[in-house]
Amino acid sequence: MNICFIGGGNMAAALIGGLLGKGFVAGQIRVVEINADNRARLQHDFAVHAVEDIAKGVSGSDVVVFAVKPQQLREVAQQLAPLLDGQLLVSIAAGIRAVDLARWSGSQAIVRAMPNTPALIHSGITGLYAMPSVNDEQREQAQNILAAVGEVLWLQDEAMLDAVTAISGSGPAYVFYFIEALQQAALELGLDAEDAHRLSLATFLGASKLAAFSTEDVSVLRARVTSKNGTTERALLSMSANHVAKHIAQAAHAAAARSREMGDELGKD
Repeated sequence: MNICFIGGGNMAAALIGGLLGKGFVAGQIRVVEINADNRARLQHDFAVHAVEDIAKGVSGSDVVVFAVKPQQLREVAQQLAPLLDGQLLVSIAAGIRAVDLARWSGSQAIVRAMPNTPALIHSGITGLYAMPSVNDEQREQAQNILAAVGEVLWLQDEAMLDAVTAISGSGPAYVFYFIEALQQAALELGLDAEDAHRLSLATFLGASKLAAFSTEDVSVLRARVTSKNGTTERALLSMSANHVAKHIAQAAHAAAARSREMGDELGKD
């Protein structure tokens, strides 16, 4: 499988590094990148062939991965349209619907992917949706590319990618926001900055690992930490009184709504 990445930013770099770590060789990967410094970096870091010309990049490829900003995807797809010769197209652009990408590119062989930033350390999770015309071999190709940086989850309904965007795509920012708040509380309680940082990160990482490796639901794990009339109960009662869970859910709904809006806005003729 020869792969061409259109765009050489952080997510493309993460995927390239993951693929090379899974046994792909640099000769199987090309990158189309207009920024000369980024091309030099990609060639230095991964020994892949990075070019400015889209025709040179796409020639001989089996899969084309769109790793550009959603606002750039229409223009790039239209440039690519006359160069395609049956390649699978994989888009990691948020919000842009497969039908619009098909209209711009003239291809029906499209898989949409929503990875998240933990892919940068090969600990991501990606939601995938394939158009009906994508065959089993192409689905496997898309899965192999995204699985190089973490878990994959196939969806039967493209609309569910808006939910994936809201939960796992945007989710790392929610986690960082919570860690920031916990660090701030630690500072207010008298801990120094270094200790506040270490305690907050280690607690979040340890709790996440415990939840990941446990066979019990997270609600059970939470209840086990919450002793009657204890400190944890007091903290959780405060969160409940302030409707923290409700606000988190509302935030996720807002992110999903924005994903749908982006599809509407950027998919217009």
